Amino acid sequence: MNGRQPQYLKLKRHILRHITNGDWPPLSKVPSENELASRFGISRMTVNRAMRELTDAGMLTRTQGAGTFVAERKAESAMFEVRSIRNEIVSRGQAHTVEILTRELVSARPVTARQFALPAGTKLYHSRLLHRADGEPLQLEDRFVNPVCAPDYLEIDFYKEIPHQYLMRTAPLQRIEHVIEAEAASKRLARLLDVEPGSPLLTLTRRTWSRDQIASYVRLSYPAGKFRFVGDFNVGDFKTP
Repeated sequence: MNGRQPQYLKLKRHILRHITNGDWPPLSKVPSENELASRFGISRMTVNRAMRELTDAGMLTRTQGAGTFVAERKAESAMFEVRSIRNEIVSRGQAHTVEILTRELVSARPVTARQFALPAGTKLYHSRLLHRADGEPLQLEDRFVNPVCAPDYLEIDFYKEIPHQYLMRTAPLQRIEHVIEAEAASKRLARLLDVEPGSPLLTLTRRTWSRDQIASYVRLSYPAGKFRFVGDFNVGDFKTP
């Protein structure tokens, strides 16, 4: 594990890659500090720092006398409440601010067009916003919007009304699809979210339908150590076979 990047960061990325790739599934035991130190030719202190930071971020759990394990993933649920990041931040007693990074009309690339079930090259609105809590980056919002569902999207003052609020008002929700993943921060994401490259992120990908059309496709990225998703549902909401 040579190179300019600190050894503990390289080890963190190695462990996180095994977790996100599914090589080390939830509740599986992670190699011991001694094993990792020997395998990569680094000190136990370096291994301990990497393991400790991943534990603090919720990616690992450590049990005295038993070892270190991959943290159990929260169950995927369609019952997630769609809440505004502004309301989330304010409800915690913090100040919300937003920085507009991108606001444009684009021709959809094939991978994006597929999310809308539309042909490649279809015109879509695109915005990227960085949301901060008390000045610290908390969420990077990378969103594509169907102009048919929200024709005035690019004209909205996102400092006063963030995309979530505008879309809830303009394109009433009909259906929602959520996918939650863990990923290692790329250099670009690390710079925007003020974390080290390779740090664990929580990423929520969401598609929303309105009036029988896909209205929005958004990718929300959070520093894993600063945010968590909590589902709240009633047993009666589920149908038994």
